[in-house]
Amino acid sequence: MPDRTLDVSAEPSRAAAAARGREDVGSSSTDAPAAPDAIGRADVVAAATAIAPYVRRTPVMPLDPRDFGLGDFPLSVKLELLQHTGSFKSRGAFANLLLRDVPPAGVVAASGGNHGVAVAYAAMKRGVPAAIFVPSITPPTKLDRIRSYGAELVIAGDRYADALEAAEARIAASGAMSVHAFDQRETMLGQATLAAELEGQLPEIDTLLLAVGGGGLIGGTAAWYAGRVRLVGVEPYGAPTLTRALAAGRPVDAPTDTIAADSLAPRRAGTLTLPYAQRYVERVVLVTDEAIRAAQEALWRALTIVAEPGGAAAFAALLSRAYVPRPGERVCVVICGGNSAAVDFAR
Repeated sequence: MPDRTLDVSAEPSRAAAAARGREDVGSSSTDAPAAPDAIGRADVVAAATAIAPYVRRTPVMPLDPRDFGLGDFPLSVKLELLQHTGSFKSRGAFANLLLRDVPPAGVVAASGGNHGVAVAYAAMKRGVPAAIFVPSITPPTKLDRIRSYGAELVIAGDRYADALEAAEARIAASGAMSVHAFDQRETMLGQATLAAELEGQLPEIDTLLLAVGGGGLIGGTAAWYAGRVRLVGVEPYGAPTLTRALAAGRPVDAPTDTIAADSLAPRRAGTLTLPYAQRYVERVVLVTDEAIRAAQEALWRALTIVAEPGGAAAFAALLSRAYVPRPGERVCVVICGGNSAAVDFAR
């Protein structure tokens, strides 16, 4: 297969932002906040039915918290890293391609990595042209996956915000359909199917811990549970995107300095996702990069699971005591991504 990788300037054209009449590069392409009831349970069920032929029902595994030096409480993990393309992002990608009308020009997505892999895979399965824009920090393992699915790969700038701006310029010029990584209704619907699936597997949990980037997963999960389960978001200290948005009451710029920058550092939370977090997320806790590394190592030692940094962040909140469950509290942690280069079978 020919290499379809391009490398554009680290300072992409600002044409797309100018066309929107604003310069808040790194924010969502949607300006108005959504009403908290804009996504209902029936919408999620319909999305789950549509994407069911294309996604896996990922397993839930009970753990003994004492194996990790933790207290006495029922603990389970949802192994979404076993999803097609190695992350939950496949759910949102297929929801977009199946619930929207895809133009002949195909689809364009900006991504730190996992969303791009998922959109490339979904486009391949659906026979749709795809162009994926990623920053230079995207790990080679994710770049290789995007190429393997036949999508055009464009490396644009150093961070997700740069890739997003370049992608929006391509969309404006080509008429392709944007598949936003988090701030798109269909993306949120797709990610919400994880919560619907989990409720069928573990109907009696008290608390669910989820890693947070732009908020598509936690926003979709919040829309599904609507306060019936305690939701705890987990972010790296170096990328407190939702933390800052909740404090400000709106999406604002946040740092993107973390080992999980390719998956948990979009600079700004989504304007569609934020209202769900404001209403239904009990708290957001912060973890260090060292805690994330420790969680990766603990998951490997105890479960032989290779989680990428973003995929292990929620588990890091337990190990580092950023979140301490009460005795008997029924806790589930979503291990959301496994696209890591930590294992090399050629060695």
